[in-house]
Amino acid sequence: MMELSYWELKNWFTNVDYTIVGSGIVGLHAALRLRERFPTAKILILEKGMLPQGASTKNAGFACFGSLSEIMEDLKTHSEEEVIQLIEKRWKGLQLLRKRLGDAAIDFKPYGGYELFLKEDDLNFEACISRLSFVNEILKPLFKADVFTKETDRFGFGNIQNDLIFNPFEAQIDTGNMMQELLRQAVSENILILNQQTLTAYSDLGNQVEVVLENFSFKSQKVLFATNGFANKLTKGAVKPARAQVLITEPIANLGIKGTFHLDRGYYYFRNIGDRILLGGGRNLDFETETTTEFGQTKIVQNKLEDLLKNVILPNQDFQIAHRWSGIMGIGNSKNPVVTQLSENVFCGVRLGGMGVAIGSLIGTELADLI
Repeated sequence: MMELSYWELKNWFTNVDYTIVGSGIVGLHAALRLRERFPTAKILILEKGMLPQGASTKNAGFACFGSLSEIMEDLKTHSEEEVIQLIEKRWKGLQLLRKRLGDAAIDFKPYGGYELFLKEDDLNFEACISRLSFVNEILKPLFKADVFTKETDRFGFGNIQNDLIFNPFEAQIDTGNMMQELLRQAVSENILILNQQTLTAYSDLGNQVEVVLENFSFKSQKVLFATNGFANKLTKGAVKPARAQVLITEPIANLGIKGTFHLDRGYYYFRNIGDRILLGGGRNLDFETETTTEFGQTKIVQNKLEDLLKNVILPNQDFQIAHRWSGIMGIGNSKNPVVTQLSENVFCGVRLGGMGVAIGSLIGTELADLI
């Protein structure tokens, strides 16, 4: 057993009103929303990593709500109304994030977003062009303008269709700055955060919840799970983990690429960070292996990412890869997030469908508002 002093027990683990599991975008927004609603409550966040573990500090920093081909893909499996509602949630979430943190703090850059199509991807390209005005029409009430337009490639990409699809409403943010500002706000609002704490079990006792850590347990009035990609057991399989592999180059002289870019129905995405290129994706090459909560890289995905850099994104340019990493997202059969009550005093806000930057702030707020 861990030996705790009287002071530690008194200040951290006694009379806990709300325990939030997960200190990512959702968990921190839930905590901040609870603080707005309950100014004197004791709010404790438990995080199993040294830093927020899943995707919150590991994502690409896209302030996006879905590329045209992604939206068309969603229209195959969701009703038109559901797709519009999803996009509205993502858009509202982005506004909420900007409002809470401020554009300067998250280094918000409204460069717009682009979708490119490989030369051999004629069918998908033609389908997108033919449905472009239809998708614009259904999104008009939300954006009051056309979201998607056709533009000629001016970036010098290789092996792609001549035209790109441009979306002026997309932007990039600095993921690290965003998370630091969220953590700073949480601390300034007297929200307690404990890292390297793994919840091993919990039981809802009816009037409170027993929270069991690896070698210690305590009681909390309510427990809120914000563990997205790690919520499989919690939701009885409604959320599956999805690993995203990412790499970043060393700085590239005279890099002319600015913005956020999508390729192959959103399975690949890249952007500039200053004069570097960040590129991620490729889980569609091996869905089975990438349905995991293990961090790491695989040859098949990394080779494909390097191939795209060499032949599509930076043809005829020298580049060096500086660093590689991975993040764990939460997905499922539906793109709709799961924000629900699991028992009398236990709640969860999970399954962000790879759209955590856009939707996380809203889901955190909705989660806190369940109470």
